[in-house]
Amino acid sequence: MNVVATRAAEGFPRRSFTVAEIRRMVEAGIIAEDENFELIEGELVPMSPKGNQHEVIKAALNRVFARHAPDEMRLAIETSLYLDERTFVEPDLCLYPKRILPEDVAGRDVLLAVEVAGSSMSYDRGLKARIYARHGVVELWVVDAATRATWVHRRPEADGHWGIVEKTPAETPLSPAALPNVTVRMADLD
Repeated sequence: MNVVATRAAEGFPRRSFTVAEIRRMVEAGIIAEDENFELIEGELVPMSPKGNQHEVIKAALNRVFARHAPDEMRLAIETSLYLDERTFVEPDLCLYPKRILPEDVAGRDVLLAVEVAGSSMSYDRGLKARIYARHGVVELWVVDAATRATWVHRRPEADGHWGIVEKTPAETPLSPAALPNVTVRMADLD
């Protein structure tokens, strides 16, 4: 399906959608199930195709975290997180307690969300990071697919800011707070 994205004229109202409306549109075939988009505060945001480095990093992180995550944790790949009635996002990876069903996961349940970014770097580090913070995601990593530098966000605040944001070079070991015994060097992922 060829999807055309437009930009609304400034000053004109936009039609806001809910998660329930989007689900009904998918069920009715108005939106294809394989379309790659997120719903951000009621607006559909198409996601760009993922490049090779994006896929390499995502797959390697999946292997590392899957090997070391405790049994009571669920590692989800590109799962939809329904943060409120007008917002859902699809992080590349996220970690949350297994006792919670995927459709019931709230932002505060997400112990780690990982976004691997190419052309979406400003979006992932900007608006999307603020949304994750507002919804209480405990920790967010935004990995630059080209350089493998990682922005680690911790201590989310309700106003959309993060108490701590640190840029970590690709060669520096990283450990998520939820898995303190797991160390990852982005430069080593293949």
